[in-house]
Amino acid sequence: MLRVTPQSKTRRLRVANHPPRGLDSLPDDWRQLLKRWVRRGGDSRWETLKGDAGVGRQNLAQALLDWLLDNGWVALTEKFERAEWWPYRLQFQQLATLRAALGIADADAVAAQWQTLRTALPPDTPLLDALDALPPRTALARANLATALARWQLEQRSGTQRDFALFARDATKAISTAEWTWLGEATDLGEWGIERHTPLLLIAAPVTLRFPHAALNLAACADFCALTPATLAAAASADCAPARWLLLENRTSFERAARTRAADAGVVWLPGFPPEWWRKTVAYLLALAPAPAAIACDPDPAGVAIALQAGALWQAAGLDWQPWHMDIATLQKLPSHVALNAWDSARIAQLRQTPGLPATLAALLDYMQQHKLKGEQEGAL
Repeated sequence: MLRVTPQSKTRRLRVANHPPRGLDSLPDDWRQLLKRWVRRGGDSRWETLKGDAGVGRQNLAQALLDWLLDNGWVALTEKFERAEWWPYRLQFQQLATLRAALGIADADAVAAQWQTLRTALPPDTPLLDALDALPPRTALARANLATALARWQLEQRSGTQRDFALFARDATKAISTAEWTWLGEATDLGEWGIERHTPLLLIAAPVTLRFPHAALNLAACADFCALTPATLAAAASADCAPARWLLLENRTSFERAARTRAADAGVVWLPGFPPEWWRKTVAYLLALAPAPAAIACDPDPAGVAIALQAGALWQAAGLDWQPWHMDIATLQKLPSHVALNAWDSARIAQLRQTPGLPATLAALLDYMQQHKLKGEQEGAL
């Protein structure tokens, strides 16, 4: 039985005389539409809610409205037009109970859940500031991406976005476009070893790679070429080797060096902290075409750390490597400098303890710490 209360000559309120009844009998498609309606806040115009049903589903919306009204879940304001009463606005009854029955968390409860989780996260968890800037519900949904990034780095993994999605959520398409956009804005995914597509080794060298049924002359490229890890891994041998390998961290500096390299030099792009795919690919390159290396990175604490990680591949292969344009004179001559921050100072102290630290890099670190400044490679190369 419904109670009808006039509000004006053209409006009336209809509501059931009994408390709301259970939702167990609701078909699944009705339940999903009801969730969308409830998430709007509990007090909405009928035309808005009817639009949520989508094209061709107006009858479903009307049937759901009739059921909700008969079962005590809504108070319906109707408007008298064209000689008939028409639904105008719905106000849900016992909204907290309804949200709980539909599995929709209350806003205060969601905020409390996020604060509980936020407190439990280690302070060095990636993207904490970015998570704090999100609504609590969204932050809760994306927190596992931040913790997955930490595990990804700890395990020194690298791969495509689908590889990371599989690692983080057990499915290659489990991270939405909106979430990828958020991740890309919050951090440089390349520095985490996460590539949108198959990663590429950028290289220029006087080397011919031999495959079982083909050959690839890298020197034929006017500036440089891009090899997938699988391509290089398929090479059985190589003709010739460069006099030395030049590694450059800055992409612009790499391209300049590739275009102006000496005929006997090999040039490779070092994409920041070397991801696992890069380390494996370059280690195999050294097995095919061994030569000493000159490594040029930003004259800053991170650049020193990157150079040491890349240089470790040459050490493992029994080959010599030296820092290149990573000295005090290079830093001094840069057109601009950046002040060190607290993280830089802590990293310098850590790097100074590195066994076998090249003297040039040790002196550079000391100079940076003393003068509280750092720089970028692009200003020197």
